[in-house]
Amino acid sequence: MALYAISDLHLPLGVDKPMDVFGQAWADYVGRLYDNWQTLVKPEDTVVLPGDFSWATYLEQSERDFEYLHSLNGRKILLKGNHDYWWTTGNKLRGFAAEHGYNDIFFLQNNAYFYNDTAICGTRGWTFPQGDSASDEDKKIYAREVQRMRLSCEAAEGRPIIAFLHYPPVAQNVFANEMTETLHKYDIKTCVYGHLHAAAHKSAVEGVTDGIEYILVSCDYRAFTPIKLMD
Repeated sequence: MALYAISDLHLPLGVDKPMDVFGQAWADYVGRLYDNWQTLVKPEDTVVLPGDFSWATYLEQSERDFEYLHSLNGRKILLKGNHDYWWTTGNKLRGFAAEHGYNDIFFLQNNAYFYNDTAICGTRGWTFPQGDSASDEDKKIYAREVQRMRLSCEAAEGRPIIAFLHYPPVAQNVFANEMTETLHKYDIKTCVYGHLHAAAHKSAVEGVTDGIEYILVSCDYRAFTPIKLMD
C-alpha cells in the first residue's frame, strides 16, 4: 500500500480543450498518464489530486473525465483547483459520485481523510496577498482558504498531517504568511502543491524550508507520473 499525488490533469474528455496546444510536453498526455498511473499505482493505493482535474465548466460535463479517473487504480481524493469550475457543494459532489458508482473517488474540502495513521488535509489555497497591490477580493478569498485549511486540519483528530494545496503556499524568498503559519501551527512537515506549469517550474519551491518539505506535483513537471509520498 502506498500514497501518491499528482495534480493539474486538466482532462479534456468532456470538453474540447486539449492541453497539447501548450506544447510538445503535453502530447498524448491523457494516454501517457494512464499508462504511468496503471504501472505504478495498485488497487490498494491512494492518490491525492491537488486541483485542476477537469476542464469541464459544469459537473455534468465532467462525467467522461470522472469515468477515466474511476478506471484508474486506487482510491482517489480530489481537492479544488482554480480551473475546476465544475466543483460544487460537498453534498452535490458526493451525490454525483454515488449516483455514478464512483466509490473510489472522494472530495477534500473542510474535512480530512486518512492513510494509515496519517491525515490527508487540504484546500485550494490562493495567491497570498502582498503589499498594496493586493485587492480586497484577493484578501477575502485568501483568508477563507486559510480557514478551510484550519478546518481540514482540525478534522485530522490530532494525527500527523500531510497538507495538500493547489496554489503554492510559498514563493522564492516569501515563506511567512497565514497559510505557512497554519502549517506550522499543526506541526505539518510535508506540503504538496500544484498549479505551476512550464516556465513557472523554475520558480517552484521544493525541498525543506523552515522545517517543512514542499513538493510540486503538477503533472507536466512530473512527466505525467504520480509521485510516491509514503509507503
